[in-house]
Amino acid sequence: MTALMSFSTWLLFLGVSLLTTLSPGPGVLLAVSNSVSQGLMRTMLSSLGNALGIVLVSSAAMAGLGAAMAASALLFAGMKLAGAGYLIYLGIKQWRSLGNVFATAPRSSGLVQRSAPSLLMQGLLVALTNPKSILFFTALFPQFIHTELPVLPQFMLLTATFVACALLSHALYASLARHVGGFFSTRRRVVWFNRGSGGAFVFLGLSLVRLHSPAA
Repeated sequence: MTALMSFSTWLLFLGVSLLTTLSPGPGVLLAVSNSVSQGLMRTMLSSLGNALGIVLVSSAAMAGLGAAMAASALLFAGMKLAGAGYLIYLGIKQWRSLGNVFATAPRSSGLVQRSAPSLLMQGLLVALTNPKSILFFTALFPQFIHTELPVLPQFMLLTATFVACALLSHALYASLARHVGGFFSTRRRVVWFNRGSGGAFVFLGLSLVRLHSPAA
């Protein structure tokens, strides 16, 4: 890994990726809903479609921003502040939220199962239209690329890291929704869950401000 980037940089990216994918969003809500209506195994079909969409979004972001950020320290600084501001915004929004992601799953047991291609396409479309993943790869992803080193291996490592975090997040939420969703039935527990994840977002946003340009 040191041939691609420093371990500390990768750890920071891993932390940002974990919090981003663990924060309730369209992909998480889809996994929670499908876990109840389709079952845990079939839920992963939609999550695989979501992972494919993530790869497409990250590829599009890198194609347009990687070269530009390598040539402009000012652009890097602007994108760094935008990325940090985005994380802090997500943290404040999550901190103030009273919503319970585990309460979004339908509890009906008579729902018709969807076909495998339908579930894959469902996850793909959610990823391609998810503002959270689009903003993540536009504002944050290119900052971790060292332009003086081969870009493709770094792109593959970071994309694989984010995809793994997304799949882990979906599996975790899907399992929780089926087995311990009732634990979050009280408002107090929901508030503490939202504040804990929100505070972590703000911390990582502030940490991102200290990140030096990979091209430096």
